[in-house]
Amino acid sequence: MQHIKHLSVVDGAFLHLETPEMPMHVGSLNVFEPPPGYAGGWYEAVKAHVAGRMHLAPVFTRKLAAMPFDLANPVWIGDDDIDLDYHMRYVVLPKPGTVGQLHALVARLHSSLLDRSRPLWEFYVIEGLADGKLAFYCKVHHAAIDGQAGVTLGQTVFDLSPEPRKVRPPRPRRGNRYQLGVAELLAAGLANQFQQVMKVGRLLPALARALAGLGREAWAARNDTAAGGGRRLRLAPPTPFNVAITNQRAFAGVSLPLGETKRIGKALGASVNDVVLWLCSTALRSYLKDSRELPAASLVAAVPISLRAEGDTTMNNQVAGTLIDLGTQHADPLQRLQTIMAGTAAMKRQMGSLRGAIPTDFPSLGSPWLLGGLVSLYGRSRLADRLRFANVTISNVPGAQVPVYLAGAKMLDYYPVSIVVHGVALNITVQSYLGQLCFGLIACRRAAPDMRELATQLEHAFEALRKLVPQAEAEPAPAPARRAPRKVKRAPSSSATTR
Repeated sequence: MQHIKHLSVVDGAFLHLETPEMPMHVGSLNVFEPPPGYAGGWYEAVKAHVAGRMHLAPVFTRKLAAMPFDLANPVWIGDDDIDLDYHMRYVVLPKPGTVGQLHALVARLHSSLLDRSRPLWEFYVIEGLADGKLAFYCKVHHAAIDGQAGVTLGQTVFDLSPEPRKVRPPRPRRGNRYQLGVAELLAAGLANQFQQVMKVGRLLPALARALAGLGREAWAARNDTAAGGGRRLRLAPPTPFNVAITNQRAFAGVSLPLGETKRIGKALGASVNDVVLWLCSTALRSYLKDSRELPAASLVAAVPISLRAEGDTTMNNQVAGTLIDLGTQHADPLQRLQTIMAGTAAMKRQMGSLRGAIPTDFPSLGSPWLLGGLVSLYGRSRLADRLRFANVTISNVPGAQVPVYLAGAKMLDYYPVSIVVHGVALNITVQSYLGQLCFGLIACRRAAPDMRELATQLEHAFEALRKLVPQAEAEPAPAPARRAPRKVKRAPSSSATTR
């Protein structure tokens, strides 16, 4: 008997919202230092490495089975016939092997849809960089993982030492070519719908109380957005990013020092997440000002929020979202920061009230038809140009602060590669790793072809950040007992805006 795992309504939404112009997979570009004495053959080593660990993460060995007539979300079922040569591929960059060529390759790979008849993942080993480094690009459908689940998947594949850890082999399984019948799928789907109705019903009282509290807070602050820290209900201003998108992508990555960001943020009374949003705000302000496209009103960021309980490693999506003004209308950098801090403070108050009361699943009956029709209408009409809820998506995901390895090679950089959608053609996702903030910038190429320029503006924004506080405040003297004060030992503080 096949084991059936139902997709949540959030997981299913990433399937039903997908179109050829709007692939809904997430990924990362990792740059590695070659193993000592490297003489080639890393692709085969990585393939063997992954093959020995596929049983540790369900995403590797499960595929979709559609419900009859698309009445509800598909279900996950096991796949006993994994074609590893299809899922793992080898690419060599043409000479001269520049970083720009690598980013262009990732943009092109990220624009194509995953094959839904197979498990929804692909890995690419990339060689040919002029400096001799190795690269690894992966993509996994967002229906299978969110940002935090992606970190868990990385822990499955990567190791903490050059010598791969020993992994217990999978338990023997009986061959199973059993195909699910229509009656079985319908019965399982109806049972799942009933369970979701019951779960939502149990959460309704708590959700109603939380929403009532938020309503009272919004009413009290209705005449003073700055004091309330939130946003009035209004559309985001028009920008080049607020358009219907094509499947063409532009990508760039940039790394900034995490430790210095923390120290400067602390001196300013801001969290790391506040400073990340400020860096994005400052870079976007300069980027749009240079092209005379900076709106008079503040840019608005859509910020995903994790609803995942601590210790939950389930491979699914547990996210909500909020909108935060980026203060780009202010020339004063400290005023921009104050606007952002007010917004994140309001977000934390709201999530403190709603966390635990927001259902992470709902009945999905009819959702494939409804969501598919809505996204088609939104993309093909002029609504994406007019109905502007946000200008950019910004997400911050805490990652490992110790070096990790893949088949003996040490990872140097970890650039996220995320999703852009109709109406929000730019996504900036940040992954912290080994004392760095690794920014992955991806956009629809028609809307914003020059992601390298925006990455350069992020570097300039960091230089401006350094000037906001005196050097002595940003870099306190190390304690005498510590011989290596710059060595990173602690993981980054978790923020409410992680995915």
